[in-house]
Amino acid sequence: MLVWSREGDLLLSNFSFLIGKPHYESFTNACLEAEKSLVVSPATCAILTRRALELAVKWVYSFDSALKVPYQDNLSSLIHDNVFLSIIDEDLLSLLRYIVKLGNVAVHTNSMITREEAILSLHNLHQFVSWIDYCYSDEYTATDFDESLLPIGEEKRERPEELKDLYERLSSKDKRLEEMMKENEQLRALLTAKREANTKEYHFQVDELSEWETRKKYIDLDLKLAGWEFKKDVIVEYPVVGMPNQEGVGYVDYVLFGDNGKPLAVIEAKRTTADPNKGKQQAKLYADCIEKMHGQRPIIFYTNGFETYIWDDLNYPARRVSGFYNKEELSLLIDRRTMKKPLKNVQINDNITNRYYQKEAVLAVCDALENKRRKALLVMATGSGKTRTAISVVDVLTRHNWVKNILFLADRKTLVRQAKNSFSHLLPNLTLCNLLDNKDNPEESRMVFSTYPTMMNAIDEAKRKDGKRLFTVGHFDLIIVDESHRSIYKKYRAIFDYFDAILLGLTATPKDEIDRNTYEVFDLENGVPTYAYELDQAVRDGYLVDYRTIETKLKFLEEGIHYDELSEEEKEKYEETFDDEVGEDIDSAALNEWLFNDDTIDTVLRDLMEKGIRVEGGDKLGKTIIFAKNHRHAERIVERFDQLFPEYKGGFARVIDYSVNYYQTLIDDFSDRNKWPQIAVSVDMLDTGVDIPEVVNLVFFKKVRSKSKFWQMIGRGTRLCKDLFGPGQDKTHFLIFDYCGNFEFFRENPKGIEGKVAESLTARLFNAKIEIIKELQHIQYQEEEYAAHRNGLIDEALAEINKLNEENFRVRQHIQYVDKFKNRSRWDSLTAMDVHELKEHISPLIVPLNDDEFAKRFDLLMYTIELAKLQRKNATKPIRSVIRTAEALAKLGSIPQVMEQKYIIEKVRTEEFWSEADLFDLEAVREALRDLIKFLEKETQKIYYTNFKDQVLEVKENGPMFDANDLKNYRKKVEHYLHEHRDQLAIYKLRHNKKLTIQDLKTLEDILWKELGTREDYAKEFGDTPITKLVRQIVGLDPQAANEAFSEFLSSERLNIQQSRFVKLIVDYFVKNGVMDKRVLQEEPFKTVGSIVELFKDNMDDARKIIRIIDEINRNSEDIVGA
Repeated sequence: MLVWSREGDLLLSNFSFLIGKPHYESFTNACLEAEKSLVVSPATCAILTRRALELAVKWVYSFDSALKVPYQDNLSSLIHDNVFLSIIDEDLLSLLRYIVKLGNVAVHTNSMITREEAILSLHNLHQFVSWIDYCYSDEYTATDFDESLLPIGEEKRERPEELKDLYERLSSKDKRLEEMMKENEQLRALLTAKREANTKEYHFQVDELSEWETRKKYIDLDLKLAGWEFKKDVIVEYPVVGMPNQEGVGYVDYVLFGDNGKPLAVIEAKRTTADPNKGKQQAKLYADCIEKMHGQRPIIFYTNGFETYIWDDLNYPARRVSGFYNKEELSLLIDRRTMKKPLKNVQINDNITNRYYQKEAVLAVCDALENKRRKALLVMATGSGKTRTAISVVDVLTRHNWVKNILFLADRKTLVRQAKNSFSHLLPNLTLCNLLDNKDNPEESRMVFSTYPTMMNAIDEAKRKDGKRLFTVGHFDLIIVDESHRSIYKKYRAIFDYFDAILLGLTATPKDEIDRNTYEVFDLENGVPTYAYELDQAVRDGYLVDYRTIETKLKFLEEGIHYDELSEEEKEKYEETFDDEVGEDIDSAALNEWLFNDDTIDTVLRDLMEKGIRVEGGDKLGKTIIFAKNHRHAERIVERFDQLFPEYKGGFARVIDYSVNYYQTLIDDFSDRNKWPQIAVSVDMLDTGVDIPEVVNLVFFKKVRSKSKFWQMIGRGTRLCKDLFGPGQDKTHFLIFDYCGNFEFFRENPKGIEGKVAESLTARLFNAKIEIIKELQHIQYQEEEYAAHRNGLIDEALAEINKLNEENFRVRQHIQYVDKFKNRSRWDSLTAMDVHELKEHISPLIVPLNDDEFAKRFDLLMYTIELAKLQRKNATKPIRSVIRTAEALAKLGSIPQVMEQKYIIEKVRTEEFWSEADLFDLEAVREALRDLIKFLEKETQKIYYTNFKDQVLEVKENGPMFDANDLKNYRKKVEHYLHEHRDQLAIYKLRHNKKLTIQDLKTLEDILWKELGTREDYAKEFGDTPITKLVRQIVGLDPQAANEAFSEFLSSERLNIQQSRFVKLIVDYFVKNGVMDKRVLQEEPFKTVGSIVELFKDNMDDARKIIRIIDEINRNSEDIVGA
């Protein structure tokens, strides 16, 4: 329904340009309603914006003949379809993903959706429907998104079930996509032609920053950062001949030359506000001219200073990069055109990888790269040889001249060291460098191993011998990311955005969640990695071992400790031990956090020693990892073990974590089956990545809610171990003791709960100031005092932005926004989009001040109260915190600096102050008290040790709970592919009742076992059904072929009506199902007509002939000629 402001005047809207265009009717109202719903709540707006996007996307599919419906027509599948991505602007995808994600958050979680987030979603929708109008309309006029047109409403929280119901009610009214496509069949060709014509040339507004200024300000700097020398290697305004203009002459903005005098690259520069794609064709024409002039085709770059694209048009489509390649890197790209060998029929070194699935994984990566993909994700169960597989990939790619320099990233030093050792052993001729080790030289190494923080620093700091930056944009050809499931892509995304390299991810447990979706990073559909080999398959294949769980519930860990439930003697001890503040009830969360109960720990240790798997003929407990909650917990476990089992003299159980000096020596000893310790009590360190095949017992003595961590912990025990129990007695399984309900939790919550990446204190402070600056724009705060305060905050923010080093690689990646917000006029009136951009692109870059941390935390507390005051929101919790701080300071009157602020300290402790305080009163408190916080003692939780009698509530023994990595849609992909390729020769033969050749069978196996999935995926979905039979079942039998098979009966007049009807039912069945189990002849609809024996009792020869035809059709779906 459209909204009217007054008679005859349509209320202004950001989507008004859609009104009156009949073709857009299916999504126009949805866009208007989404914008209007902002007055209801941001969450409602997020949901309606997502729905409007879905309608608009379906409109594009229904009117553009280039598009076909993918195997699923949900919104996620539609926007990730390859053809769809090829026709929309590249930058639109991230905007569409944001709309989808925010809508999903609103529907499926209880998270608060802010007005700023909803406005961003509306802005993105506006961008997309503007693109539709640009492509398919005859009357396109560019319109800016205007926040002033948006209605004002409450930022309230709505229950997700209500929002979900709203979305489902609205969506139920929408037409199915197939129906829309049929209705618009006649217009599809016309509008597709219009889109193709309209998108040949883009039109953008002219910005005051000229192309020359753009070059000087951004492009020149980027070239210098990449090591290029102007007037020597770089020629500006280089003349070329052969351009398709009247003079036949052109001037290339930049040409980069190699040492041999041949051109390596052309760069076409556009002004900062222009889409760099505007210069794409011009750059290509320049490259054509230079190729004719010099006999070598250069690499193409086109840029606006903020966004840069590389286009090696002999090899890859254009892609965005963070900067320019240096001379050596460009020369290598040129040389690879002739040096690179195809990755077909590659030879895999059996000394590196000799298992079938490892080879399949290597081949899957090669296949992806041959198909011009630059990212691959391998999902492989812990212990199945991910590192070996990666080594094999490196071996193949280096031998075939695809890669020269490789970077291996892991999140722990031990994993970096372990990976380097593995590569060194299996690829001894590859020069390696551990970036954490000062003895190694990265400049002289082909492969670099590093943690993420070390690489973040090294990008800016590592230099070549000639003083130039070592790690330039194109330095690495391949980046291998170990354990890709972690939140590294959120926290360390700058690394992956900076280097232009092939990306290979290795993980055991990819996640499929809204905020951090590993698959999305690799440009893959959710749940469909490049290759997968999962734990259950590895166990079936005999490459990993199974496990059993002993799940024990202990009363204190489940219910806490309650004074009333203790014995009289324990009550007396309780009163002696605890302060009054603790009270009579202690929550279970306190156990192993600040309260350590000896009997609880003793129960776990006795269980382990009695029930754990033993070696050496049962004389010794096998290698065991106990996962503890924290270091103090780990220490107490070892102390209790030594008390319970003094005969081991203190060496049998040891704490192994990062707080232990020389922890690597302990890991080495634990890894040796002939050395102690037998029990490693670990805090985080041994949760992931450490390979110790002798481990046979795991103890989960802490709660785990991260799915990835849970499966990594299980993976510590899955490795094979020969002769562990004696000659010929190999490890067959391992035990997991769970005392914290982890397996119970993951059975009910397979996806687990993942923590968010925390913002730094510096970023939070900056963001708080930004919010206050925006609030002070309101008309009620335009008095001189408020305006002066706002200007002061702007000055502080600008000072922090101006301090950013523009040569820092992270700053360069966001230079567009740094430049934008260095301009003071941009701060005159901040929009919600400005606030979003500042938070997203600027605040993570702000350099921390050398200021007292406690003072900064107090600043944040006061800014939170100030912002709540300006927004008329409740701030009870932070106010109470400030009051407690003032009360604590009041006890320190002997300190002169505290005494100087006596008036404010006393005032802050009163209720009247907080009810009457304005912004300036609050600022006075912040400035007066911030430097006093350092005098307060840091609040610490007192630690208690007790020995109350714990109680076993329940013990359950269970089999394995295999990971349910959602490698979804394999069946649907197969079905979709077969229906879309019905005329492919092998599929055509099966549809037309023709026998297949051995080559036909191999073709189908390649499609179903390599292109669409793996042999394991096939077995999971379809069991032992022969491939040829399955294809026939899915595509059915061609009606003409089915009629021909039974033509003798269908054309014969000797059949009566019932017999003829019976045969036609058989034909229809084959057309639909492809094959027939003869037992169905005794079921409906055949049963109603009659049994074959009854119908043909007067002529059983006909009955037998019909059965023979059925058998022959079935055989033709399985028999292979020449097999």
